[in-house]
Amino acid sequence: MPSTRDIRRRIRSVKNTAQITKAMQMVASSKMRKAQLAALAGRPYAILMNQVIVSASQNLQDFIHPLMEKREIRKRGVLAVATDKGLCGALNSNLAREAMKWDKDTTVFVAAGKKAAQFIARTRRNLAAEFTYRDAPLFAEARVISKKLQEMFLNGEVDCVDVIFTRFINTLAQRVEVRRLLPIGELQNLLNVPSIMLESQAAPQQQDIAGSQVEQLFEPSAEQVLSAVLPHFLNFIVYQALLEAKASEHSARMVAMKNATDNAMQLIKDLTLEYNKLRQANITKELLEITTAQMALG
Repeated sequence: MPSTRDIRRRIRSVKNTAQITKAMQMVASSKMRKAQLAALAGRPYAILMNQVIVSASQNLQDFIHPLMEKREIRKRGVLAVATDKGLCGALNSNLAREAMKWDKDTTVFVAAGKKAAQFIARTRRNLAAEFTYRDAPLFAEARVISKKLQEMFLNGEVDCVDVIFTRFINTLAQRVEVRRLLPIGELQNLLNVPSIMLESQAAPQQQDIAGSQVEQLFEPSAEQVLSAVLPHFLNFIVYQALLEAKASEHSARMVAMKNATDNAMQLIKDLTLEYNKLRQANITKELLEITTAQMALG
């Protein structure tokens, strides 16, 4: 049976843990709102870019851009977007569980985030490159990652490229998503699917633009416009995936740390109750010993 000293020591330890989890909850909460706004702000732009690409591709004659070339899939490239730190609930484990569905012998991974690289190394999978990104992802970081993926596809190292990331839904819900990045030729139906990242939450007028069938003219030509827009489109899709992952990370960490703080406070209450009961029992025992001794002397 633990002594009162042991219980006091454990209460002090749990209080210190609760202070840490509370501080982490506040930090994640302060970062969460900014990350959520950044992720939501990028979606209308993705909708309009989808519309431009679909419209331009519909005006092509016999032109096929190298990034739109369809091949038999023998080797698959996967961009895994995870976090750099843990303590964010089941966020990384859910993503790892989805990534394990691919055959390790025919899949080449590109990791964005230390947790993704650790998972790939731990499961002995093929890691082509590893990247990190900030709490507020920069477009330049996404451009570097996208350039590596495009080089792998154009050089014939992989026949397709998928991106797996955690899609931000709301503060309490995040979901692992897998989206085809290359070849872009498989994105021809995006006119009816405004956003490849999420169901559209854009303004109604933006949805009308994305879903309209208005004929568009391209100057100097649809081929040249497409050649200029496609690399930027891929850069932005990777950037949007980073924003979604970061918003999901801060939301999941805030919820996880809040739960940890609440559990610590409940544990402190239980330990305090146990301490008081043990202390009362010791006092009662001492009183009985004193009373018994007095009766024996009397």
